[in-house]
Amino acid sequence: MQNHFDLFQLPARYTIDPAALDAAYRDVQGQVHPDRFVNATDAEKRVAMQWATRANEAYQTLKNPQKRARYLCELNGVDLQTESNTAMPMDFLMQQMEWREALGEARADKDVAALEALDEQVKGERKSRLEQVGRELDAGDFEAAAQGVRALMFLDKFGEEVHHAFEAAEA
Repeated sequence: MQNHFDLFQLPARYTIDPAALDAAYRDVQGQVHPDRFVNATDAEKRVAMQWATRANEAYQTLKNPQKRARYLCELNGVDLQTESNTAMPMDFLMQQMEWREALGEARADKDVAALEALDEQVKGERKSRLEQVGRELDAGDFEAAAQGVRALMFLDKFGEEVHHAFEAAEA
């Protein structure tokens, strides 16, 4: 079975041209659109629907930078071990501990300004981490990229906690 990049005839790289992805997606969708299969057999309609569903899934994966990074790691034989591998570099863990402490204090004080500052820090770290993962993927260092993807997952989860704290502070 062809991979998502092959489906859209794009190079299997992290850095992609969003306009080319959009155009390729529209092209594939146009080929399997239900209107083109009005007079087709049920089997042909089912196959077209499966292709449309697959194209949607592929498009959503490649359009999202973090999902694309994860997919590239897996495509290149690197299991992210998201459930079992929680090992992280010490500096990353220390940063997480500092942020968790700051979040606890901001929550207790219902300090919206502190939460906003924390949210900006997390967004900044996420952006730079995603850029680093992209460079690693395009350089073929899938093991290092996998570590970065796991860090991004931590950051996303922590970002959600910050947003929940916002909701609680504003209530």
